[in-house]
Amino acid sequence: MNAPAFVRIEPPGPPVAKIPLPLAKIPRLHTNPDHGSLKRNILIIGSQAAGRGLATYLEQHPAAKCAVRGFLDDSETVGGDVLGRVADLAGIARAQFVDDVILTPPYQRELVSRVILEAERNHLGLKVVPDLFGVQPESVVFDKVGDLPVLSLRQERIPAVPMFLKRIADIVVSALLLAVVSPLLAAIALAIRLTSSGTVLYRAPRVGKKGRTFRCCKFRTMVANADQTKHALRRQNEHQGPTFKLAHDPRITSVGRVLRRYSLDELPQLWNVLRGEMSLVGPRPHPLDDFEHYALDHLRRLNATPGMTGLWQVTARNDPSFRRNLELDLEYIEHWSLWLDLRILCKTFSAVLQGSGT
Repeated sequence: MNAPAFVRIEPPGPPVAKIPLPLAKIPRLHTNPDHGSLKRNILIIGSQAAGRGLATYLEQHPAAKCAVRGFLDDSETVGGDVLGRVADLAGIARAQFVDDVILTPPYQRELVSRVILEAERNHLGLKVVPDLFGVQPESVVFDKVGDLPVLSLRQERIPAVPMFLKRIADIVVSALLLAVVSPLLAAIALAIRLTSSGTVLYRAPRVGKKGRTFRCCKFRTMVANADQTKHALRRQNEHQGPTFKLAHDPRITSVGRVLRRYSLDELPQLWNVLRGEMSLVGPRPHPLDDFEHYALDHLRRLNATPGMTGLWQVTARNDPSFRRNLELDLEYIEHWSLWLDLRILCKTFSAVLQGSGT
């Protein structure tokens, strides 16, 4: 009885690998219809959906210049175009004059390691079809983080051009308004100085985009020690949720009440807009002590740059519900457009002229 023949593989270095597949059983390419052409012979590992889809594409697109010789699969019955198991790679690749091996999902780390080793030993090109976990290939982007290759399966699209135009509009409009209203700013500053003690401007930390803090500028509308007495007044809070508001706050000065009615106390925030800490339109920035009362879900409103005015101000300014405030802020963030900003600004000017502020 004759012993089975073995294919002897000469690796780049010792030891010599032997592939225990009888030579008579190795599917061989007796005639090559692409002999003399520039096509590369391809062996696909994995005969499931990804492997079959790849084979179909290569067969239907001659420009790819690839000829699929068959599949290797450890979980499918050998026969037809399934030429053998992964352990048979070296022998089948030699018999089929394979140039490149393509590994398709699903696969395990151990299998990948074996294929890489055999490809190196037999001087075969090796490609891997990544497992995209059901994500459509159109949305996948290849990138590098340092020396590590990274597949981005999903990216949140940022409207770069509209956002750039929004920033340009913020700079131009805030600079023009600061120049135009500078006499009014001087008059307001003088009125505050003459009617109450303390600084003209109130610069307090506010929470901005992504939780970053900044110094928000306003004309002072309250008595000098207003911050120290705020905690004692919190139990009288008329707003529902983390924000604090009193319609008849005893800390407000007589000049401050007029400034608040017409939102004139907000004008110094044009400087914050010019600096990029705020925008003309966006969710209002909250004080740190209000921010400390946020629930986890409330943090979503910090995904946008805070604004001097916003959808809540022109829609439900007198609604005491923080939930309603949050809903309108998120609606603005999720449906933002330059046109929406323009509409909000127009409604803001109307509300200011009507003196609807508190």
